[in-house]
Amino acid sequence: MRGLEQILGEHSFFAGFAPEYSALVAGCARNHRFNAGDYLYREGEPADEFFLIRHGKVALEIVAPGRTPMVFSTLGEGEIVGASWLVPPYRWTFDARAVELVRAIGIDAACLRSKCEADHHLGYEMMKRFLPVFVKRLQATQLQILDVYGKR
Repeated sequence: MRGLEQILGEHSFFAGFAPEYSALVAGCARNHRFNAGDYLYREGEPADEFFLIRHGKVALEIVAPGRTPMVFSTLGEGEIVGASWLVPPYRWTFDARAVELVRAIGIDAACLRSKCEADHHLGYEMMKRFLPVFVKRLQATQLQILDVYGKR
C-alpha cells in the first residue's frame, strides 16, 4: 500500500519536488472521496484546504443570483483544485463541485502555510507551482467571459 508521501511524490504537481518537501507536505495531507454532485468547497467559505485530484472530474463554477451556475473550468486527474488558501483572507471565490466520483488528496492549508513560513524555500517552491494554476484559471475565466459577452 502506497503512503501519501509516495502518492504526492508521483503527482504531476510535485514533479521535481525535493523529497524532504514531499515529506513536509504529506504531513498536512489526507485522502478524500466526493460523490457526483458533492461540493469540495463553496464560494465564501474558508479556504482551509486544497485538493490534488487522483480520479474523477471537478467543475469550477461561478454562481450569480437568479442564474444557473456557470462552469468556467473542468479539472481532472493530476490537476489541483483550490488556490485561494494562499491569498488572504483565505476564502473561496467560486464553487468546486464533483461532476463524477472524485478521489483526491486534501492538503490542510494552515498546516502547509505554517511550514512555508518556517521554510521559505518550501514556500517559494509552492508559489512557483501555484502561479501557473492562478494564470490558467484566470485565462479560463477570461475565455468564458468572452464567450458569454462576445456573442451578439
